[in-house]
Amino acid sequence: MIKILFVCHGNICRSPMAEFVMKKLVRYLQAANPQVADFEIASAATSTEEIGNPVYPPARRMLASHGIDCSGKTARQMTLADYNHYDYIVLMDQNNLRNLRWILPRDIYERELAQIQDARAPKAGKVSLLMDWAGKSRDVADPWYTGDFEATWRDVNEGCKAMLKAICNQQ
Repeated sequence: MIKILFVCHGNICRSPMAEFVMKKLVRYLQAANPQVADFEIASAATSTEEIGNPVYPPARRMLASHGIDCSGKTARQMTLADYNHYDYIVLMDQNNLRNLRWILPRDIYERELAQIQDARAPKAGKVSLLMDWAGKSRDVADPWYTGDFEATWRDVNEGCKAMLKAICNQQ
């Protein structure tokens, strides 16, 4: 079982988009190849601002326009238990990385931060940035500020496809 947690600030736009895109990619892959491992995929926030709120309507519409249903998803905050449970903690931007310092013990946070900042091993720990999987050292476009959900869709797709390919190549 491969366990992935996608994380953004509020868990109403980018991380749920990544969660549901990855779930769709995995379903397609497993349909084509039943030998593919099972996955547990979820998403969470670094903040408490949106806890309990559904996926933001424009993000929901973007997913729906690509045949993806995210109904029932509500925002929740990441916990230390999540860090211990998931194999991969995938962040959408550098601000999410900084906010982990309030969730993780200092020694774990500093170790993960050092590994992400090491250009030779940006995915050596549990914590990574989604666009690093696609070989791009930049944040996933934040539609909360840009209003450009299409750009976020493209980033999330590119990052999730690259991540899934890398994980499958490790198996």
